[in-house]
Amino acid sequence: MAIKSISSKDNPQYKQLKLLAIDNTSYRSSGQIWLEGEHLCQAALDSGMRFNQLVLLDAVQDNRLHTWALRCESVLQLTGSLMNELSALPSPSWIGAVVELPQNPLSNPLASSVVLDQVQDPGNAGAILRCAAAFGFEQVISTSGSVALWSAKVIRAAMGAHFSLKVHESWDVSEILKLNTPVLLTDVHRGDYLHELLMEKKLPWPCIWVFGHEGRGVSVDWPNERVQRVRIAQPGGQESLNVAAAAAICLHASASQRVGKC
Repeated sequence: MAIKSISSKDNPQYKQLKLLAIDNTSYRSSGQIWLEGEHLCQAALDSGMRFNQLVLLDAVQDNRLHTWALRCESVLQLTGSLMNELSALPSPSWIGAVVELPQNPLSNPLASSVVLDQVQDPGNAGAILRCAAAFGFEQVISTSGSVALWSAKVIRAAMGAHFSLKVHESWDVSEILKLNTPVLLTDVHRGDYLHELLMEKKLPWPCIWVFGHEGRGVSVDWPNERVQRVRIAQPGGQESLNVAAAAAICLHASASQRVGKC
């Protein structure tokens, strides 16, 4: 195990780390992703991933240092000021890691999927990934114009959900339709009511749930004859729900029907 200390922000390795941490799309060219915090690092290990680099605060206690350093051949120790600059958290973590960007195989047409159709807020995207993983969906697919799903902000918001999902980015609607799986398209103003479909046990499985842009909703590229539009009853009269809240309701409904709890 090689341990290297870094105290200068001009260090080339530190510059590479910072690029991964702050540039939302650098993972696409580097093939690596940045994880910050003990929870995400442990989630990556639990999923079978290995660290390319482990990054620790130089003040970390020796017992912690050696426990984590055993998981990696290359360890960088940073000063507090450098760790702070690297962090996007209100209280910077003492640990981070660089791992290889997972290379997913071809999509599984028999798997239930969640589509982010031009969803742009990292917090919303991460929350939807967490819901997808929690409620038994295997794949998450984004369309062009969506937030970068492996950006550091989305990874933090998803809290480790990435590592139990197959993540596919920037698909065309036509590619998604080729999966030949029933498509449930969320719509604020029209479509079948979700609670009625649930009571009548008419939610298909496997299925593809589509959630759209925070303001515009789903794109116009979805052909009406290939999708089933679904809406959520809102007796309180609000104009719409936050897309992550809507996703939680819809995905939970599918899971409830699947396990016979409705």
